[in-house]
Amino acid sequence: MNFDNTNKYNKLALGILFDAMGYVSLIFPPFDIVWAPASAYLMTKLYKGKTGKIAAAISFIEEALPFLDVIPTFSLMWLYTYVFKTKAQETIINVE
Repeated sequence: MNFDNTNKYNKLALGILFDAMGYVSLIFPPFDIVWAPASAYLMTKLYKGKTGKIAAAISFIEEALPFLDVIPTFSLMWLYTYVFKTKAQETIINVE
């Protein structure tokens, strides 16, 4: 699975879909056994580098622990990547 050429709005749609899949375990708890590692894998494929690996670890822990499935990890990572991190990079001023 390769998400390298996926634009940011498609990543948002996929993130919302993956977050919704995480809610299945509220109805069927054994789904977490399969979904926790799958969500971590998908997170590393959607977001590359160190931030993707950290988000994958957080996603795995969040999905594996009971009652934390309501946290929209994929959507929060999208916000971090395309809203908060982008604004922080825009405000950097190089002084030479």
